[in-house]
Amino acid sequence: MAGPHENLEHHEHAEHAAGHNKQIALLIAIIALFLAFSETLGKSAQTEAIGLNIKASDTWNFFQAKTVRQTSLRAAAEAMTLQLATAPNEEVRAALQKQIDAWKATIARYDSDPKEKDGRKELRAHAEHLEHERDTALARYHHYEVASAAFQIGIVLCSAAVITGMMALAFVAGGVGILGIVFMGIGLFAPHAVHFV
Repeated sequence: MAGPHENLEHHEHAEHAAGHNKQIALLIAIIALFLAFSETLGKSAQTEAIGLNIKASDTWNFFQAKTVRQTSLRAAAEAMTLQLATAPNEEVRAALQKQIDAWKATIARYDSDPKEKDGRKELRAHAEHLEHERDTALARYHHYEVASAAFQIGIVLCSAAVITGMMALAFVAGGVGILGIVFMGIGLFAPHAVHFV
């Protein structure tokens, strides 16, 4: 049976451990807060990347449609140019030439139309821009995922510190949490600074 001195010693040890447990609980709360931010930012970046990928794909499809139309008109204009040489009279030749000229103007507009911004050159530039934005959103997403993993590991280490009483685990958890904050910052401010793939 324990004496009064031993009971007092256990009580002091329990109070000391409770103080550390409160500090660790606060650390868990802080890491969990950053985890929530990281998860929210990650989901937002993922959704943005998916949306941009769809827009880029649609733009490339429009580019391909313009290319097909341009190729069809070019072939028709070339065929009509051959007919022009064998046209029976000047009136037919003038009508054929008028149609050839109209098709050539349309072919040129399909290639580049700065006014409407839907020529092949403009569509290509827009699609490439969307792909770059998509890649940036994906890079952000990957950094947020690494940050989330670091925060989750930090929470697990804090829990282990409470269970085992090993304060070193709490310090490691804090370091891993700081690493998570670093990756979250990279995702926010410099998503192309660190590459994983």
